[in-house]
Amino acid sequence: MTATISTPYSRCLGDELRRVRETCTSFTGRAMAVQLGWDPSKVSDIELGKVRASEIDLVQYLATCGKDIDFVNEFRSRYYNAFDRFFAQVPDELRTLAMTEAMATKIISLDIMTVPGLVQVEGYTRELFVDSHIEAPEDIEKFVRARMERQAILRRPNRPECLFYVHELALRMPLGSASLREDQYLRLLFNTHILRIVPAHMTAFRSPCVLYEFEKASSVVYCETDMAKVFAQDNTAVARAKRLFQRLDAVALDEEQSRSKLMECISGLREDSDVPGTDLA
Repeated sequence: MTATISTPYSRCLGDELRRVRETCTSFTGRAMAVQLGWDPSKVSDIELGKVRASEIDLVQYLATCGKDIDFVNEFRSRYYNAFDRFFAQVPDELRTLAMTEAMATKIISLDIMTVPGLVQVEGYTRELFVDSHIEAPEDIEKFVRARMERQAILRRPNRPECLFYVHELALRMPLGSASLREDQYLRLLFNTHILRIVPAHMTAFRSPCVLYEFEKASSVVYCETDMAKVFAQDNTAVARAKRLFQRLDAVALDEEQSRSKLMECISGLREDSDVPGTDLA
């Protein structure tokens, strides 16, 4: 067992081990330690993703849970990179991101072409998946539900401190119907206390980015594309993200200005409703 700095993926896989223990055995963490001949803190640290388990530790742990060699080998292949400072996942892997958001004490993000996922209305989320033609149609509702469930962190009493920078381009994207866009503008308007709009003439910002900060873990930078989710816990990456958000703080509209910009968007939709062929009530 090797002490190291935990990562979002190590915490996710550690939690997966805990769930395997709880579903496949009747052991508590302490009883599991007795069964394996380990110190109780060793089980706790591995399940929290705080330390890297050796291959022998993983085999012993999973065998005690009744798992066969195929399961053990599959888990070991994923665990190999669990503590990497940079790692990528396929887009439909949702658990690591959800855990990262749930554990964060502070979330700062920049979105360029779309509204931040944590403040999307359901119809907007669905239209994004439908419009991309990337996800299988039968999987779309699963992804929509997952995104809506992630938004629960904003309703918690101990919710993270959030600040969402949204480029004006995202507001101008003609996604879905006029009534859907108005619903999304209204959701943003309700959240202007945690939202700042980046004016359209600011063209230096080209990539979405999220910075997660934690009470007892290192900060993490997250970037997402249609092809991969990338987590970076490298000090250089975190420092670059912080400089990005310092620059955004200097150029983005403030809360009142952002509210006015959203009202302009809503007014524009309602004015267009007089044009034949629009669907805004």
